[in-house]
Amino acid sequence: MGIYIHIPFCSHICPYCDFTTYAGKESLIPRYVRDLQLDLARRAEALGNREIVSIFIGGGTPSLLDGDQMRAVLGTCQEHFNLVPDCEITVETNPNSLTMPLLASYRGAGINRVSIGAQTMDRHGLRRLGRHHESDDVLTALDNAHRAGFERISVDAIFGWPGQSLEVWRRDLDTLLGAPHPPNHLSLYSLIVEPGTPFADAQARGILHMPDDDATADMYELAMDVLAGAGWTHYEIANWSQRPDDYSRHNALYWRHGDYLGAGAGAHGHLDGVRSMNHLLPERWCDAVERNGETVSNTEVIDLEAGLTETFLMGLRLLRDGLSSEAFEHRHGVTIDELTSENVRALIENGMMERTSNGIRLTRRGAMLANDVIARVTDFDAEVLQRLKDADAAHQLGTPS
Repeated sequence: MGIYIHIPFCSHICPYCDFTTYAGKESLIPRYVRDLQLDLARRAEALGNREIVSIFIGGGTPSLLDGDQMRAVLGTCQEHFNLVPDCEITVETNPNSLTMPLLASYRGAGINRVSIGAQTMDRHGLRRLGRHHESDDVLTALDNAHRAGFERISVDAIFGWPGQSLEVWRRDLDTLLGAPHPPNHLSLYSLIVEPGTPFADAQARGILHMPDDDATADMYELAMDVLAGAGWTHYEIANWSQRPDDYSRHNALYWRHGDYLGAGAGAHGHLDGVRSMNHLLPERWCDAVERNGETVSNTEVIDLEAGLTETFLMGLRLLRDGLSSEAFEHRHGVTIDELTSENVRALIENGMMERTSNGIRLTRRGAMLANDVIARVTDFDAEVLQRLKDADAAHQLGTPS
């Protein structure tokens, strides 16, 4: 299993962001770090000796924590959890905060993977996205991370932002790949205008104009071509690695339905078929920790049909490995073909999907239309689905099915 630790603080909020993050609350960080240590230590007791294969520190802006604060949080993890020897420990960062002293202190704290939020290398794009760094800051951050001894360095970039052209997107990719010390992992996301964000308000008022779907698809296809030409592996819908082993092990837990503990305000977790979300406000979360109260605000038991759907939804995002027939049957007690054979057959005939030696996966064409393909494949055979529901209900009652 993994651990996700949320740091909900930012120096400012970007207009497209809908994550749980707050500006102007940096004075709360020392208290928040102390409470993270307390909460992690308590929650470790309930997990027994389960192996921790990854820790991901996300935000917000986790690089607002200094080296001593990061060492305190990770020291608690190392003391109270059973971390595997090669445990992947990732921190998300802003490029303009990645000084050599900070990176050296992070390495000393045990972090072995850095994710840099570049978003774009275009100055106009950075301003449209509300970012406060420059492209030179990204290149400096890459150089500093390399000199600090990080061998696993990822960069996040966004395509499909207002005013972006195909040429600007190509220049972003070429600049990152041609950097003196390039990353070995890229996460490339199509910008989605989320409800409740300043971008959504501007779009509703007609003053923000997003590229159309065809333009965004062209950018995605360009990324596929450029990175394939550079020898990179497109292993997940939005993720590429320079070498096959450079993939994100923590995200692989999400894509394979793995368990992960969520720590901190607004953090999500998934344990034994139950999804949880912590209190959103950091002050409320801290109060709950300090009085030994409940830090979780919402839980959701993942029922049979939702579990089936999520297995397809997440597993088919893995473009290299796809969805394993054996793993699917082991998890759900039914084969892929029993549940959705007609849909799979039609999608294969249409060139959207292909069979592998041990399952199914999306083709390049299928990846371009992944949402539509997954909606089609999760239109399950009604008779088989009902049989599974009846068996599950009988199992819950403890009676023979």
